[in-house]
Amino acid sequence: MQLSFHGAAHTVTGSKHLIELENGKKILLDCGMFQGMGKETLTCNSTFGFNPTEISYVILSHAHIDHSGLLPKLYAEGFRGAIYCTPATIDLGEALLADSARIQDADVRHVNKKKEKQGKPIIKPLYTIDDAANVSKLFSMVDYDEAFVIDEDVTLLFTDAGHILGSASVNLTVTENGTPTHLTFSGDVGRYTDAILRMPAPFPQADYIIIESTYGNSLHEEFNGTEETLLEQINHTCIDKKGSLVIPAFSVGRTQELLFALNSLSISGRLPKVKYYVDSPLSITATEIIKKYPKYYNDNAKDDLQYDKELFNFPGLQLISSREESMALNDNTEPMVIISASGMADAGRIKHHIANKINDQRNTIMLVGYCSPNGLGGRLIAGDKEVKIFTEWYNVNAEVATMRSMSAHGDYEDLLHYLECQDASKVKEVFVVHGEYEVQKSFREKLINKGFKNVRIPEMHQKFSIS
Repeated sequence: MQLSFHGAAHTVTGSKHLIELENGKKILLDCGMFQGMGKETLTCNSTFGFNPTEISYVILSHAHIDHSGLLPKLYAEGFRGAIYCTPATIDLGEALLADSARIQDADVRHVNKKKEKQGKPIIKPLYTIDDAANVSKLFSMVDYDEAFVIDEDVTLLFTDAGHILGSASVNLTVTENGTPTHLTFSGDVGRYTDAILRMPAPFPQADYIIIESTYGNSLHEEFNGTEETLLEQINHTCIDKKGSLVIPAFSVGRTQELLFALNSLSISGRLPKVKYYVDSPLSITATEIIKKYPKYYNDNAKDDLQYDKELFNFPGLQLISSREESMALNDNTEPMVIISASGMADAGRIKHHIANKINDQRNTIMLVGYCSPNGLGGRLIAGDKEVKIFTEWYNVNAEVATMRSMSAHGDYEDLLHYLECQDASKVKEVFVVHGEYEVQKSFREKLINKGFKNVRIPEMHQKFSIS
């Protein structure tokens, strides 16, 4: 058996890991899009490093675009196998992929208008809306904690990863020459103090582990500071400065956590009386999907449902769907809070809102999760005084703030906790993925100190023989 890494290698996004069996079967773990890599993004997303027509099937850990976003391109280039994922991932994946196709189409048209005026070659989207619709038909449902026999060689078990609704760790038993090998892919590991979702679940003893490392060298702020930080920023920006607080937020997970916290402030009577907007059709759709799955909530959120049936809504909240309503916000000078996607500020309506608000020192742009260093969100966090949005440069006069307490990724203590169910002496190798290289090296040392002897950091397209 061979294992190769075609994304999330020395970087966070683009999760794609390929298992090749001796009998010729090829199993793809995730098919994610690279995001926030500046000029390199399109190049990285243009090629897979393997032949899509040779993939037997895909196992999808969760619906986030950096894990699922190239599935339509995989389909467009000939893949026709099943895509195994949890029920909630099917619902969210269909919505996210359709939205990704629409955003690409809109962004490409916006950029091409300028390129045509400048006499430059136009660009094409990675895939079409039809590709997204067609690949969604290949989704095949496997629930948590159900040993699912894919074929005579492979059995799949999903365990809850606690990252977003439907997120799973992938546990495979692969039999070759009569000998079973147990391989676990962590997917993205959530936090043990998440406000809404269940904590990550233990998983069976593995021979090989592929583990994410997004925050493998850092610790998050306490989650109970989220409401206070939000309140402080709203008061500072909207009340004191009479400006707008613009929050890039992932449509799945982060937006709902923000609404959950704002609703809590509203219930306690502390939420300032300003306008609140969620400007993202996908976020609105995702919230409705998340409301369908209360069985995946943690006990505290389930208790809250007993007295508040609308955990993600509060008086004064306005949901923006149409393009016209979104554009109208640009002319609104009232103090307001705008939550819009995407979370790394590299696509979607949030780019337009940042472009509209970034020149005014009354405004604040608050990043509430991971941002790739080379993307717009990463450049803002780094303190750049000038940033490029679409094809134009903007001075950063608005304040830039961050809030780390809301990350849906576990920090290194969470990741080590996640691995406590394993006997490290029985794990032959650990592969560290989904992290910046310096972070991966730091997390590798932590794993070695915990008794994991063979810890590797794969390079892009690197292949390993395992058995």
